[in-house]
Amino acid sequence: MAEADPTLDTGETTVPGTPPPNARRRRLLTGIAAAVLVAGVGYGGWYALIGSHHVSTDNAYVGADTAQVTPMVSGQVAQVLVSDAQAVKRGDVLVRIDDRDARIALADAEAALAKARRQFGQTSATGTSLNAQIAAKNQAIASARAQSFSAQAAFEKASVDLDRRKKLAPSGAVSADELTSAVNAYAAAKGSLENARAAVAQAIAARGSAEGDFAANQALIQGTTIATNPDVQAAQAKVDQARLDLSRTVIRAPVDGVVTGRAVQVGQRLAPGAAIMKVVPVQQLYVDANFKEGQLAHVKPGQTVTVTSDLYGSGVVYHGTVVGFSGGTGSAFALIPAQNATGNWIKIVQRLPVRIALDPRELAAHPLRVGLSMDADIDI
Repeated sequence: MAEADPTLDTGETTVPGTPPPNARRRRLLTGIAAAVLVAGVGYGGWYALIGSHHVSTDNAYVGADTAQVTPMVSGQVAQVLVSDAQAVKRGDVLVRIDDRDARIALADAEAALAKARRQFGQTSATGTSLNAQIAAKNQAIASARAQSFSAQAAFEKASVDLDRRKKLAPSGAVSADELTSAVNAYAAAKGSLENARAAVAQAIAARGSAEGDFAANQALIQGTTIATNPDVQAAQAKVDQARLDLSRTVIRAPVDGVVTGRAVQVGQRLAPGAAIMKVVPVQQLYVDANFKEGQLAHVKPGQTVTVTSDLYGSGVVYHGTVVGFSGGTGSAFALIPAQNATGNWIKIVQRLPVRIALDPRELAAHPLRVGLSMDADIDI
């Protein structure tokens, strides 16, 4: 049987001085394994020294406590002095409402205040007059009582005279005419006494009426001045309200920022509380970073954060601080919350918004806008 010739072609070409293919393959695999090992060791070292002390997310967005501008009084728009994207300072005039009705209301309130002040002065003067009337009534009572005493004396004299003549009449010492005169004098004295007594009672009643009027008058002004009188204060409050309504016809910017969402035009009729625009405080922006619930075990308020934006790229880094955590996950406050009480329930990792405050100086150097995407990295 013939033996195989070792020089026969096996399908592989061997170049003199080169290692066989199997050796090259082994070295290649060994190199790849070594590279993977080095990469793994490097990643392990990086994670142990750096990565394990950071949590990051690209689910982060710029936010702001936007100031919504609404009118406090109704009226027709006379001027609109700003436009969308315009920067404004706190106190700048945004809109003017036609103020003619407000000026008329203020003039009416001021007239009512002047009337209330005069009425207080009149009431004070009336009190003085009523007090004088009481003194006059006391004098009238004294005069009426004096007349009553005089009438009493006259009545008693007439009564004595009549009794004396009645006793003498049977003896004929007193004529019938004299007796009749005595009777008439007695009757007249008695009537005068009754009239005098009635005059005293009338004078006392008049004094009581005057005292009642004086007390009623004093109840209106006693213990008060023109500044503290209730009627004057009520009128003053209406003047203050009218003056405030007049000032509110000029709508001013509540904060520094940029105008957005302007929805008002000249000639438009505004109602109190209607939103006409917003002012975004671009120097007071923050970032809401939505971290996975498994990333938050070691995140605490006060920790430092580095943030980059898609607007400027990684070349611009913002430095911030963790302020706090939202009261619930995004799904918990969604318009239609997730309902997991079903048989085919699948667990979904939740995200919790973390509020991050940014450095105002960095914001001034590189302005941001609400809603921009950000990448946040927290050093834990």
